[in-house]
Amino acid sequence: MLVVNNIDVYYGDAQALRELSLSVNEGEIVTIVGSNGAGKTTTLRTISGMLHPKKGTIEFLGDRIEHLPPYKIVSKGISHVPEGRGLFPQMTVLENLKMGAYNTEAWKKKDETIKWIEKLFPILEERKDQLAGTLSGGEQQMLAIGRGLMSLPKILLLDEPSLGLAPILVLKIFETIEQLHKEGVTILLVEQNAHRALDIARRGYVIETGTITLSGEREELLDNEYVKKAYLGR
Repeated sequence: MLVVNNIDVYYGDAQALRELSLSVNEGEIVTIVGSNGAGKTTTLRTISGMLHPKKGTIEFLGDRIEHLPPYKIVSKGISHVPEGRGLFPQMTVLENLKMGAYNTEAWKKKDETIKWIEKLFPILEERKDQLAGTLSGGEQQMLAIGRGLMSLPKILLLDEPSLGLAPILVLKIFETIEQLHKEGVTILLVEQNAHRALDIARRGYVIETGTITLSGEREELLDNEYVKKAYLGR
Protein backbone atom coordinates (compact mmCIF):
# COMPACT_ATOMS: atom_id res chain seq x y z
CA MET A 1 0.00 0.00 0.00
CA LEU A 2 2.69 2.50 1.06
CA VAL A 3 6.34 2.38 -0.03
CA VAL A 4 8.89 4.94 1.17
CA ASN A 5 12.13 4.50 -0.74
CA ASN A 6 15.49 6.04 0.24
CA ILE A 7 14.23 9.49 1.20
CA ASP A 8 16.45 12.32 2.40
CA VAL A 9 14.64 15.10 4.27
CA TYR A 10 16.04 18.39 5.55
CA TYR A 11 15.02 21.23 7.83
CA GLY A 12 16.96 24.03 6.17
CA ASP A 13 20.55 22.80 6.01
CA ALA A 14 20.05 20.20 8.74
CA GLN A 15 19.41 16.69 7.48
CA ALA A 16 16.64 14.96 9.43
CA LEU A 17 16.18 11.70 7.46
CA ARG A 18 18.87 9.83 5.54
CA GLU A 19 18.07 7.16 2.94
CA LEU A 20 15.03 6.10 4.93
CA SER A 21 12.92 3.27 3.53
CA LEU A 22 9.85 1.49 4.87
CA SER A 23 6.67 -0.13 3.64
CA VAL A 24 3.16 -0.80 4.91
CA ASN A 25 0.89 -3.48 3.47
CA GLU A 26 -2.88 -3.24 3.40
CA GLY A 27 -4.47 -4.34 6.67
CA GLU A 28 -1.30 -4.08 8.78
CA ILE A 29 -0.39 -2.18 11.89
CA VAL A 30 3.24 -1.15 11.44
CA THR A 31 5.08 0.79 14.11
CA ILE A 32 8.12 3.05 14.11
CA VAL A 33 9.94 3.23 17.44
CA GLY A 34 12.83 5.43 18.42
CA SER A 35 13.99 8.04 20.89
CA ASN A 36 13.06 11.74 20.88
CA GLY A 37 14.57 13.52 17.90
CA ALA A 38 15.26 10.31 15.98
CA GLY A 39 13.05 11.29 13.03
CA LYS A 40 9.76 9.56 13.75
CA THR A 41 7.56 12.64 13.44
CA THR A 42 9.52 13.87 10.42
CA THR A 43 8.82 10.57 8.69
CA LEU A 44 5.07 10.95 9.13
CA ARG A 45 5.15 14.64 8.17
CA THR A 46 6.93 13.71 4.95
CA ILE A 47 4.48 10.95 4.06
CA SER A 48 1.53 13.31 4.61
CA GLY A 49 3.08 16.08 2.48
CA MET A 50 3.91 18.59 5.19
CA LEU A 51 7.56 18.14 4.23
CA HIS A 52 9.02 17.09 0.88
CA PRO A 53 12.10 14.88 0.43
CA LYS A 54 15.12 16.18 -1.45
CA LYS A 55 15.82 12.65 -2.61
CA GLY A 56 13.88 9.41 -2.86
CA THR A 57 10.29 8.48 -3.60
CA ILE A 58 7.02 7.80 -1.79
CA GLU A 59 4.39 5.65 -3.46
CA PHE A 60 0.83 5.13 -2.25
CA LEU A 61 -1.30 2.54 -4.04
CA GLY A 62 1.13 2.69 -6.93
CA ASP A 63 1.11 6.49 -7.35
CA ARG A 64 4.03 8.82 -6.58
CA ILE A 65 3.01 11.33 -3.89
CA GLU A 66 6.26 12.79 -2.54
CA HIS A 67 5.73 16.23 -4.09
CA LEU A 68 1.95 16.49 -3.67
CA PRO A 69 0.44 19.03 -1.22
CA PRO A 70 -1.18 17.63 1.92
CA TYR A 71 -4.79 18.17 0.78
CA LYS A 72 -4.23 16.02 -2.30
CA ILE A 73 -2.58 13.31 -0.21
CA VAL A 74 -5.59 13.31 2.15
CA SER A 75 -7.93 12.94 -0.81
CA LYS A 76 -5.95 9.88 -1.93
CA GLY A 77 -6.63 8.17 1.39
CA ILE A 78 -3.86 9.11 3.87
CA SER A 79 -4.87 10.77 7.14
CA HIS A 80 -2.35 12.08 9.68
CA VAL A 81 -3.18 12.45 13.39
CA PRO A 82 -0.31 14.70 14.53
CA GLU A 83 1.66 14.72 17.73
CA GLY A 84 0.06 17.29 20.00
CA ARG A 85 -3.37 16.61 18.44
CA GLY A 86 -3.67 19.90 16.53
CA LEU A 87 -7.30 20.51 17.45
CA PHE A 88 -9.21 23.76 17.00
CA PRO A 89 -9.73 24.62 20.70
CA GLN A 90 -12.39 27.31 20.17
CA MET A 91 -14.54 25.01 18.02
CA THR A 92 -16.86 22.35 19.37
CA VAL A 93 -16.20 18.63 19.28
CA LEU A 94 -18.70 18.23 16.43
CA GLU A 95 -17.17 21.10 14.46
CA ASN A 96 -13.70 19.59 14.88
CA LEU A 97 -14.97 16.26 13.56
CA LYS A 98 -16.55 17.88 10.53
CA MET A 99 -13.27 19.64 9.75
CA GLY A 100 -11.81 16.22 9.02
CA ALA A 101 -14.33 15.52 6.25
CA TYR A 102 -13.48 18.28 3.80
CA ASN A 103 -13.07 16.22 0.69
CA THR A 104 -15.99 15.46 -1.60
CA GLU A 105 -16.52 11.77 -0.87
CA ALA A 106 -15.99 12.06 2.87
CA TRP A 107 -18.35 15.03 3.16
CA LYS A 108 -21.16 13.05 1.51
CA LYS A 109 -20.80 10.38 4.21
CA LYS A 110 -19.98 12.64 7.18
CA ASP A 111 -23.15 11.93 9.19
CA GLU A 112 -22.67 8.18 8.88
CA THR A 113 -18.98 8.51 9.77
CA ILE A 114 -19.75 10.63 12.83
CA LYS A 115 -22.10 7.91 14.11
CA TRP A 116 -19.32 5.33 13.65
CA ILE A 117 -16.82 7.50 15.52
CA GLU A 118 -19.29 8.10 18.35
CA LYS A 119 -19.61 4.34 18.75
CA LEU A 120 -15.83 4.09 19.02
CA PHE A 121 -15.67 7.04 21.43
CA PRO A 122 -19.05 7.46 23.19
CA ILE A 123 -17.66 10.38 25.21
CA LEU A 124 -17.45 12.42 22.00
CA GLU A 125 -21.20 12.15 21.52
CA GLU A 126 -21.72 13.34 25.11
CA ARG A 127 -19.32 16.24 24.55
CA LYS A 128 -20.31 17.11 20.96
CA ASP A 129 -21.35 20.69 21.83
CA GLN A 130 -18.39 21.30 24.17
CA LEU A 131 -15.39 23.35 23.06
CA ALA A 132 -12.46 21.09 22.19
CA GLY A 133 -10.08 23.16 24.31
CA THR A 134 -12.02 22.29 27.46
CA LEU A 135 -11.70 18.51 27.04
CA SER A 136 -9.32 16.40 29.09
CA GLY A 137 -6.12 15.18 27.46
CA GLY A 138 -7.54 11.74 26.81
CA GLU A 139 -10.75 13.14 25.33
CA GLN A 140 -8.72 15.44 23.09
CA GLN A 141 -6.72 12.47 21.80
CA MET A 142 -9.93 10.58 21.05
CA LEU A 143 -11.21 13.63 19.17
CA ALA A 144 -7.97 13.93 17.20
CA ILE A 145 -8.20 10.29 16.13
CA GLY A 146 -11.89 10.72 15.32
CA ARG A 147 -11.18 13.77 13.17
CA GLY A 148 -8.49 11.79 11.35
CA LEU A 149 -11.02 9.06 10.58
CA MET A 150 -13.55 11.52 9.15
CA SER A 151 -11.74 11.58 5.80
CA LEU A 152 -12.36 7.81 5.50
CA PRO A 153 -8.64 7.05 5.15
CA LYS A 154 -7.18 3.93 3.62
CA ILE A 155 -4.21 4.36 5.95
CA LEU A 156 -4.07 6.26 9.26
CA LEU A 157 -0.80 7.82 10.44
CA LEU A 158 -0.76 8.10 14.25
CA ASP A 159 1.96 10.19 15.89
CA GLU A 160 2.48 9.51 19.62
CA PRO A 161 -1.19 8.87 20.48
CA SER A 162 -0.38 7.95 24.10
CA LEU A 163 1.82 10.99 24.82
CA GLY A 164 1.02 12.63 28.14
CA LEU A 165 -1.91 10.35 28.99
CA ALA A 166 -2.61 8.51 32.23
CA PRO A 167 -2.02 4.73 32.07
CA ILE A 168 -5.73 3.89 32.02
CA LEU A 169 -6.24 6.20 29.03
CA VAL A 170 -3.18 4.77 27.28
CA LEU A 171 -4.85 1.37 27.53
CA LYS A 172 -8.07 2.78 26.03
CA ILE A 173 -6.21 4.38 23.11
CA PHE A 174 -4.38 1.16 22.26
CA GLU A 175 -7.61 -0.84 22.54
CA THR A 176 -9.15 1.59 20.06
CA ILE A 177 -6.22 1.22 17.66
CA GLU A 178 -6.71 -2.55 17.76
CA GLN A 179 -10.44 -2.11 17.16
CA LEU A 180 -9.78 0.12 14.15
CA HIS A 181 -7.45 -2.52 12.79
CA LYS A 182 -10.16 -5.18 13.19
CA GLU A 183 -12.50 -2.91 11.24
CA GLY A 184 -10.05 -2.79 8.34
CA VAL A 185 -8.08 0.41 8.91
CA THR A 186 -4.39 0.14 7.98
CA ILE A 187 -2.22 1.96 10.53
CA LEU A 188 1.32 3.37 10.63
CA LEU A 189 2.02 4.10 14.29
CA VAL A 190 4.78 6.26 15.75
CA GLU A 191 5.05 5.65 19.47
CA GLN A 192 7.63 6.11 22.23
CA ASN A 193 5.93 3.41 24.28
CA ALA A 194 7.74 0.71 22.33
CA HIS A 195 6.39 -2.20 24.34
CA ARG A 196 2.75 -1.21 23.77
CA ALA A 197 3.38 -0.42 20.11
CA LEU A 198 5.12 -3.71 19.36
CA ASP A 199 2.44 -5.64 21.24
CA ILE A 200 -0.20 -4.58 18.71
CA ALA A 201 1.89 -4.20 15.54
CA ARG A 202 2.59 -6.89 13.00
CA ARG A 203 5.93 -5.39 12.00
CA GLY A 204 8.17 -2.62 13.21
CA TYR A 205 11.04 -0.32 12.35
CA VAL A 206 13.63 1.18 14.68
CA ILE A 207 14.79 4.65 13.68
CA GLU A 208 17.93 6.33 15.03
CA THR A 209 19.33 9.70 13.91
CA GLY A 210 17.11 9.71 10.84
CA THR A 211 17.99 6.24 9.62
CA ILE A 212 16.22 2.89 9.92
CA THR A 213 18.64 0.69 11.85
CA LEU A 214 16.46 -2.38 12.47
CA SER A 215 13.26 -3.82 11.05
CA GLY A 216 11.35 -7.04 11.36
CA GLU A 217 8.30 -8.90 12.53
CA ARG A 218 7.01 -8.06 16.01
CA GLU A 219 8.47 -11.20 17.58
CA GLU A 220 11.90 -10.55 16.08
CA LEU A 221 12.06 -7.04 17.52
CA LEU A 222 10.67 -8.04 20.91
CA ASP A 223 13.37 -10.73 21.14
CA ASN A 224 16.19 -8.51 19.87
CA GLU A 225 18.71 -7.85 22.66
CA TYR A 226 19.42 -4.28 21.52
CA VAL A 227 15.72 -3.42 21.35
CA LYS A 228 15.18 -4.95 24.79
CA LYS A 229 17.95 -2.86 26.30
CA ALA A 230 17.39 0.42 24.45
CA TYR A 231 13.60 0.57 24.19
CA LEU A 232 11.94 -2.03 26.41
CA GLY A 233 13.91 -1.46 29.60
CA ARG A 234 14.90 -5.11 29.97
